[in-house]
Amino acid sequence: MNSFISGLWASLPAPLRDQLEAYATGFWSVLPQLVLSLLFLGFVWFVLRMLNWVVPRALRRTGMRRALVDVIMMLITVGVWLFGTLIAVTIAFPTITPGRALTALGVGGVAIGFAFKDVFENFLAGVLLLLREPFSIDDYIDCEDIDGQVEEITIRDTHIRQTDGQLVVAPNSMFFKNPVTIRTARDVRRTTITCGVAYGADVDEARDVIAAAVRDVDAVRDDVRDVEIFAQEFGDSSINFEVTWWTGSRPIDIRSSRDKVVAAIKRALDDAGIEIPFPYRTMTFPEALVVEHKGDGDKTS
Repeated sequence: MNSFISGLWASLPAPLRDQLEAYATGFWSVLPQLVLSLLFLGFVWFVLRMLNWVVPRALRRTGMRRALVDVIMMLITVGVWLFGTLIAVTIAFPTITPGRALTALGVGGVAIGFAFKDVFENFLAGVLLLLREPFSIDDYIDCEDIDGQVEEITIRDTHIRQTDGQLVVAPNSMFFKNPVTIRTARDVRRTTITCGVAYGADVDEARDVIAAAVRDVDAVRDDVRDVEIFAQEFGDSSINFEVTWWTGSRPIDIRSSRDKVVAAIKRALDDAGIEIPFPYRTMTFPEALVVEHKGDGDKTS
């Protein structure tokens, strides 16, 4: 076997043998540095294991949300590995300085940044959303025709459960660039309906009846702000009142309170003998209208 290898080696061209010998000599000369570099990377791995065990527990004790803890740990991991790799490269190849390595990484980072622009944009938007916390889990929000409850906020996207049950997964950059309405930023929210009464009704009496009916509804939070009733306009068939009150901020709270308020106003107006009119139409004619009664042939105008 040795003779076969020796014969094969002797059959190689002299320049190729010299080049292979130089590679072998260079490998054995840098082998100690490579071993030290690998040992250092093992030490970096051990440090990261310790950080992954200590830091998340310390952060969670402060009440920090889990997604933000994951972001911080990811940034720490990337930073430690980047710093450790630079040191390991300089140990293995002393001719490569940290400055040259950073320059190479910078050029590569620019190319990667252009290739994954949208990914990095959503990542940075997710980090900023988690840091600023404009909205949180279980909040009801509205943004770009997406209306629902926040179920999860990740580094890249946000999960919104719409009121019809459908799940929308939207990129974080959308919530960072566009206005977001946070419907549950407070525990209560104002809602308004319009109620009309007949022109023959007394406006002040109708206002008092409506106000008393709305205040008696248990879903109305008149302890926060009082019910507001304003005569708004002269409608086609009625005097229209703007009825405003405060209730819970969730969508189900709004719908439930409107249902109870409408029913309470209808009962109160019926009991008070105040009409909620149907639309009326008055027709006028430029000339007298002739009405013919069938049977006797008489005509009246």
